[in-house]
Amino acid sequence: MAFLEKPTGGKVLLDDTVPLSAVIEASQSLHSHTISALSLPLPPKKLIGNMEREFIAERQKGLQSYLDVITTNHILSNCELVKKFLDPNNYSVNYTEIALQHVSMFFRSEPKWEVVEPLKDIGWRIRKKYFLMKIKNQPKERLMLNWADLGPDKFLSDKELQCAVKLLSACSHPYIYKVTFATANESSALVIRPFNEKGTLKDLIYKAKPKEPFLKKYCNPKKIQGLELQQIKTFGRQILEVLKFLHEKGFPYGHLHSANVMLDGDTCKLLDLENALLGLPSFYRSYFSQFRKINTLESIDVHCFGHLLYEMTYGRPPDSIPVDSFPPAPSLSVVSVLESILSCDAMKNGMPTASRLLQMPLFSDVLLTNSEKPQFKIPTKLREALKIAKECIEKRLTEEQKLIHQHRRLTRAQSHHGSEEEKKRRKILARKKSKRSTFESGEEHSAKYSNSNNSGSGASSPLTSPSSPTPPSTAGASSIPPPPPLPPPAAPPPPPNTDVPIQPDPRPAVSTSRGALLSSIQRFQKGTLKKTETCDHSAPRIS
Repeated sequence: MAFLEKPTGGKVLLDDTVPLSAVIEASQSLHSHTISALSLPLPPKKLIGNMEREFIAERQKGLQSYLDVITTNHILSNCELVKKFLDPNNYSVNYTEIALQHVSMFFRSEPKWEVVEPLKDIGWRIRKKYFLMKIKNQPKERLMLNWADLGPDKFLSDKELQCAVKLLSACSHPYIYKVTFATANESSALVIRPFNEKGTLKDLIYKAKPKEPFLKKYCNPKKIQGLELQQIKTFGRQILEVLKFLHEKGFPYGHLHSANVMLDGDTCKLLDLENALLGLPSFYRSYFSQFRKINTLESIDVHCFGHLLYEMTYGRPPDSIPVDSFPPAPSLSVVSVLESILSCDAMKNGMPTASRLLQMPLFSDVLLTNSEKPQFKIPTKLREALKIAKECIEKRLTEEQKLIHQHRRLTRAQSHHGSEEEKKRRKILARKKSKRSTFESGEEHSAKYSNSNNSGSGASSPLTSPSSPTPPSTAGASSIPPPPPLPPPAAPPPPPNTDVPIQPDPRPAVSTSRGALLSSIQRFQKGTLKKTETCDHSAPRIS
């Protein structure tokens, strides 16, 4: 079976740059050993052992801190071992074996190539593998083959992808590293380039050997030292020139970092133009996905250039993005460019263009001696397909940035809502609201009672009835509101029973009580009152 006939396995296209995190929730004792659902070794225990709850909690806390350091480190968090540990369901596939299968099928159709040795883990990508190769009739010449699986941003059709990948070998530019051979199928791609013993720009900065594993070369360098000012100016100008060229051609890139810049003498040459075609996520995606102003591939290239310029200047990547303040640099013009890309204002206002950066003092006076004429002809139909694919890539980024923004706002609101200061503030407001409500309720009740006493026939005091006495006035109690209009005449009720004394009801009268009171007032006759005899004992006695 030929390489291009390999069928797709119905796989899920994952974005390997999405950061993973883990929280240790519990621990347990198993066969006299304490574990916390982790394969990492615990700190050494005492000889007699210590299974106290406090001891386990302390060790769990220390292990959580260690895990947090790993997941927040940009290089370690993208390591295959870390991914497999944190997400074994999605990272259980052996991609080295898959790459060997594809490469073996390729050699069946192209017998002139021969593998010298695998270059194990020299790159950071989990789904991209490298091999050192040679041509059988040119045994001394060394080439490097890289195989890559397709990524989540692959929006070209299979036919368009094959056409675009094969076009790479016809590209000629003084600052693009030459492609010897390239091909693709519906599930992966294979590219062959000359092998450079000097390595990449990142190898120069970190003083590393190209064949060593990525983690060993760049994760913890022994010496941190930036490049000289003239190197920064020259390399920066060359990289910006090729970015401007790709932007004008409408060719998507978005994968600039120092390990994707090959050094050929004093000339920087761009690598891995096929990455965007294959839909692979960018090395710095976890950074620029946090900022909604970086939403085009052109702005991504400029943002990535800011990372690269910082690394060339200071010999290490920035600790965090955005950068609040920059350390002393070989020239103020370097800091000026960095501020226009990596500062807080730049993240809020957007990235400058590559053309704008070329006009800045740091690069405007650099003379380029290479006179090679660029050649990169893209067919009109493919150019349109690349434009659509570029728009789809940018749309997925915008949607991801929107979700991140919403999640950040929700997390910030939850954190604020659960803070001790906010809890105290809510308690104080609740007490004030309760007091104010009680005070307003008392005032309202007093006003209603006063209006009830002053309404009616206009007399100075309300009339009373023996059969329906008025409730006594009490401070703070609810008074009777003004009576509604009289209802239509009804049959007269039976005379009240005066034999049974009626106890006054302390509660406010309802509408029926008010009606009865008014009826009783209307039926009152003075002649029905009994005469009373009074004994006046107020006169003085003379004995």
